[in-house]
Amino acid sequence: MSYVSLLRGPHVTRLLVGTLVGRLPSAMAAVAIPLTLRRAGASYAFVGLAVGAFAIAAAVAGPLLGRLVDRVGQPRVLVPAAVLAGCGFLVIAAAPGHQATVLLGAVLAGAATPPLEPCLRALWPDVVEAGKLESAYALDSASQELVFVGGPLVVAGCVAVGSPVEALWAGALLGLAGVAVVATAPPTRAWRAPARVADWLGPLRSRGLVVLLISLTGVGVAIGTLNVVVVSYAEGHRLPGGAPGLLALNALGALVGALLYGAVRRWPIPPPLRALLLATGLTVGYALLCLLPAPPLMACLMLLTGLFLAPVLTVSFVLVGELAPAGTITEAFAWLVTLMTAGTALGSAAVGGVLEWAGPNWAAACGALGLTVGVLVLMVGQAQLVTDRGRDMGERTTSAV
Repeated sequence: MSYVSLLRGPHVTRLLVGTLVGRLPSAMAAVAIPLTLRRAGASYAFVGLAVGAFAIAAAVAGPLLGRLVDRVGQPRVLVPAAVLAGCGFLVIAAAPGHQATVLLGAVLAGAATPPLEPCLRALWPDVVEAGKLESAYALDSASQELVFVGGPLVVAGCVAVGSPVEALWAGALLGLAGVAVVATAPPTRAWRAPARVADWLGPLRSRGLVVLLISLTGVGVAIGTLNVVVVSYAEGHRLPGGAPGLLALNALGALVGALLYGAVRRWPIPPPLRALLLATGLTVGYALLCLLPAPPLMACLMLLTGLFLAPVLTVSFVLVGELAPAGTITEAFAWLVTLMTAGTALGSAAVGGVLEWAGPNWAAACGALGLTVGVLVLMVGQAQLVTDRGRDMGERTTSAV
């Protein structure tokens, strides 16, 4: 189907653009916080501590904010969160030389990160027609690449005309602007989660969802591994753009993969099996990366891995929507973000030591290993991923054929 017709649908472009703008501060923080602290004379050890505090706070608080959204609605959580997160960035900007203050600001900015990703994915079923839902998820997945490209570019522009402190101010303002666009949209104000069963586990009482989330942690490990391996590779090979150039190719592959996936009008393969096959393709791509070939082939592998990554995430969004118990959809999507983030952190941490002790080829193998574990989890848990809704859809497709 045409992405143009999808974007012309009521509220689609507004929600997508607002979410992208509101998520820029998270991508900016990874660059703006280190630059600001280094300008103030902070050590690399403290820079790592501050960035880690931001990431951990965001990962821990994400599901809690998602659960709150499911209970009280989206605007009542998004707006206060954006204000608090902006205050966190401004605290860092005001006292970059005071370590305790910086850590307080980093934790506040991370913990209050507005849950725009899970909120948007919870809205899609109410905003687009059922036949266009998977294409909306694909467009959502593709747009993530714009966040990770746009965030650092905004920081670079702020540094060029001022200093990294201005980037923190810009992050606070962009977060508020994006949330304002999303929170005032009619679908956001009207959205209410269905009544939920009182259970402290929330969406995690769904065994299928737990299977899916564990497998996606392996995808996060692969992403974290890649971020470090390409830096090592670029140091040993002459190539245009260095490590950022390779990651840009990976992002380009993901963008193309998401758009191609969403262009398929009807998939003959049910989502659980589709997730397994796509994850297997991604694993093969990362296994080939272990060879660390010459730059032309390495560029092709970066495109290939990106090509599979976005479709894996897109079909995962579909499965989360099917597997999440009633009244827990936002929290379920927040858990997806949290476990992907945790996997990325684990991969980045583990690959550094392997790179030092065993060399780049074995370091690259960490990503393939994480994905292999994820594929095995999907394979063993296939039966848990088939919901009554998914089974009915499969039967209708079979009868139509």
